[in-house]
Parts: sequence; structure tokens; C-alpha cells
Amino acid sequence: MLQMNESANVFGETLESCSEDPLTGFFRDGCCNTGDADRGSHTVCVKLTEEFLQFSKGRGNDLTTPVPEFSFPGLNAGDRWCLCAQRWLEAHESECAPRVYLRSTHQRATEIIPLEVLRQYAADLN
Repeated sequence: MLQMNESANVFGETLESCSEDPLTGFFRDGCCNTGDADRGSHTVCVKLTEEFLQFSKGRGNDLTTPVPEFSFPGLNAGDRWCLCAQRWLEAHESECAPRVYLRSTHQRATEIIPLEVLRQYAADLN
């Protein structure tokens, strides 16, 4: 059985849902929860952009094409989704990272991406 790490966001608070439609998360529970089996660290909750989707496709990860056998619906710009922290960091370094929902981003994302960098893309802070 897959084990999940503690469910806390980058502020150490309760991790909020990222998306129920499409249903996201490594565990397909709507949250960016993670665990030892999540080798890609699907911990960053974002609002996808067309620019990022094209960037990801160019890196060999087509997020727009459905893959039903993995319960993957195919994504569109505007969808919220739990991204791999390393891929988000690559997009940041290429100046095409999507906005981030920090309250829905798992604290483990900060093992790869500094919180100060994530804050620059915050979609849910005033």
C-alpha cells in the first residue's frame, strides 16, 4: 500500500485541495500529497498556462493528451494541477513557470524550490 507523507502546505498548515476537476495529485485525491513512491514530487499546485504546457511537451511530458489507463484526462490552460517540483523549477529557470497556489502546495516542494521563489508566483496571497 502506498504511504503518504504528512499533509501540510509550505506554511506548515493544513494542505488545501488543488483540484477535484480534473482530479489531481499523485494519489488522485485532489491534493498535492506526496510519499516515498512519488519519485517526481508532484507537490506544486499551479494554474496551467498554454506556455507551460508547450514547455512541458517540449521536455517530453505531454500533459495535454489523455491517458485513460492512468486516469489522466489531458489538461488545458486554466486547469489547476499538481506539478513535479523539478519541472516547475525548470520552467521558472526558462521564464515560463505557471502561477502557484501556496496553500495547496505541499511543504516537500521547498526541498527543491526555495519558498522565496514560490512566493514570487503566488496566486493565492494578497
